[in-house]
Amino acid sequence: MRAIAAAADVGIATLYRHFPTRESLVDAVYQDQVSRLTTGAHDLLAKHDPPTALRRWMDLFGEWTATKNGMLDTLLAMIESGELTHADTRAELLDAITTILKAGRTTGTLRPDVPAEDVAAALIGIFTVAPSPDREALAARLLDLLMDGLRHPVPSTVD
Repeated sequence: MRAIAAAADVGIATLYRHFPTRESLVDAVYQDQVSRLTTGAHDLLAKHDPPTALRRWMDLFGEWTATKNGMLDTLLAMIESGELTHADTRAELLDAITTILKAGRTTGTLRPDVPAEDVAAALIGIFTVAPSPDREALAARLLDLLMDGLRHPVPSTVD
C-alpha cells in the first residue's frame, strides 16, 4: 500500500482513509476498469463504425485483462468471499459487446448470428494464449482474425 500511495503522490494515511483495506482498493480499481469498458463501447461507437469500434474495444478488453493480472490473487479471494460478484461484471461486459454487435447488425457490417457470449469466450481464449506485452503481436493477429470472422460477409458478384 505504501508503494501505491507513493505512486499516487498521496500520503499513506490519505490512501487508508479512502481505502481501508487492500480489498477495498482492488475493488475500486476493478469497478473503475469495468466501467471504462462499458462506457468505452458507447464512446467508440460514437466515433467509429461498428467493426472498428469492436476491434478497438477488444484492445481495451486486453488492457483490462492485463491490469487484472497484478490483482488476480486478491480478486479471486474477493470473489470467493462474495465481496465481488463475478456475475455482475460478466453481465456488464456482455452488455458492452452486445451494444456494439447490435450496431453492426443494424448497419449490416457485423454478422447477425454471433452472440456476445461467443465473442467474450474468444477474447478470453486469445488473452489466455497471449496475456503478456511480449506477446502483443500475437494477440493483435488473433484479434484481427476474430474480427474477420465477425464481419458480415459481402455478397459475391462473381457469376
